[in-house]
Amino acid sequence: MKVQGGDIANTVFETLRQEILDLTVKPGEPLLESVVCERFGASRTPVRTAFQRLSDAGLIEITPYKGASASLLSMDHIKQMIYMRCAIETNVLEDFIDAYDLFAIEDVEHHLRQQEILLSTSTFTPSDFYRADSAFHRLWFLRMHCERLWDIIQKSESDYTRFRMLDIVEMHMFHDIYQEHVRLVELIKDRDKAAVKVWMSDHLNGGIRRLGEKLSTDFAGFFTKEDERWFSARAI
Repeated sequence: MKVQGGDIANTVFETLRQEILDLTVKPGEPLLESVVCERFGASRTPVRTAFQRLSDAGLIEITPYKGASASLLSMDHIKQMIYMRCAIETNVLEDFIDAYDLFAIEDVEHHLRQQEILLSTSTFTPSDFYRADSAFHRLWFLRMHCERLWDIIQKSESDYTRFRMLDIVEMHMFHDIYQEHVRLVELIKDRDKAAVKVWMSDHLNGGIRRLGEKLSTDFAGFFTKEDERWFSARAI
């Protein structure tokens, strides 16, 4: 893949960034500078620039004299991000319910129908579902003028976004997640803020529940050594 003109470093960065986020490049997988140079028809300078940007974003680890690899996931960071998102998104949803607007509800239901249509096709990808899922949750942030908060959540790419993709890519429980969205909309329409708070916590922690023991078996190599204690505690 030879890049013609333009900003080669940016092309390499954006391509590898997306591949790391959608788990085409797995956590801990080596990224050989020579292979990347050949793939993009680039010299070492722009590739090293792209690698440094990926490192700054927390997506790769560069070890002197050893090379680079996609960074491992940290369950501690993931749990903290889920905790933060539960707190923020629940508050945004409570404001959304207080400002109950039939046009906004119609918009939410439209996104539900889009998910249903997507799931009825045989060609959708996990990345397609991830985007639909994100667009659905983004709605109340937009309606309550909290776009910056949503952006902060979405920029937690190095661990949280990849963990969400791991859940979607490996478990394929698209219909279960969709049904959780359906139930959430029912609670919003009932204006049941107490139930929404409980449901959001359960929904946002769903990835940990669905992946279950696979986290400490099939995918243990995707996580840092510090996570071994967390996996051991869950096994007790």
